[in-house]
Amino acid sequence: MSATSREALHVHTAHRQREGGGFVVRRPFPLRGLETLDPFLMLDELGPVTYGPGEAIGAPDHPHRGFETVTYVLQGGTVHEDSVGNRSVIGPGGAQWMTAGDGVVHSEMPEPSLLERGGTMHGFQIWVNLPATHKRMAPRYQDLSPDALPTASTDGGKVQVRVLAGQALGVEAIVRTVTPIALQHWTLHPGGDVTTPVSPSMRAGVYVFSGRLQVGDERRAIAAGQIAVMGPGETLRLSVEDTAEEPAEALLLAGEPIGEPVAWYGPFVMNTSQELEEAIRDFQAGRLGRIVR
Repeated sequence: MSATSREALHVHTAHRQREGGGFVVRRPFPLRGLETLDPFLMLDELGPVTYGPGEAIGAPDHPHRGFETVTYVLQGGTVHEDSVGNRSVIGPGGAQWMTAGDGVVHSEMPEPSLLERGGTMHGFQIWVNLPATHKRMAPRYQDLSPDALPTASTDGGKVQVRVLAGQALGVEAIVRTVTPIALQHWTLHPGGDVTTPVSPSMRAGVYVFSGRLQVGDERRAIAAGQIAVMGPGETLRLSVEDTAEEPAEALLLAGEPIGEPVAWYGPFVMNTSQELEEAIRDFQAGRLGRIVR
């Protein structure tokens, strides 16, 4: 019996808004009609934007509690610092997986050479929810250099994948996730065609950020800046027409739904309004710590 292919249920177009210190992001969710993609809370694409000398901006010190932030950089670079004492530079092809858990203050600011000389910045931040049993877990930080993110290819090199979480094309990510998650960067050149397993227990979406991608056996076309919410199934097919003028690039986000109430206020994501009020009080009282520089 052949595996069931996932097909696109809905397609949504990202909107643009300002975040952090004033940079513009393209946000496919949350938006009306797609409040979350449980367990994923938010997906932001920054850029690609080209800054002149001294123009690059980031996200100064701010708190989080109750979820995880994933930063993935394609071009440029950002400096991460947090109240737990972590500091690292995330460069092209690198990522960080920060579990805020009980609470952390962090910042993500432009890498010094980008700020000084200018250049192009392009990357993503993804918010991943935590179940109630782990919302107050001890914070942890996983720094993922480009070499730590496994890559693979197929279809004569027409299809490539970089795996941030989960596994694809025989390679597996090293990141530790609280709940089962797949997060993958796919690049398909003209004529590329691949079918990859996705656990039937997971909810899945495909966000296209460059080119034009076809999803499912129905080969529904998804343009750059759009996300396809995929239906049930055991596999996911991605393809690009032979006549395409450029490659397509996309993020595959899949995870087992948590299915719990979401109470969300700014940088805090809990299960109840009472827990949100406690998080705000704890931050105001300095119990989430501060970044020591």
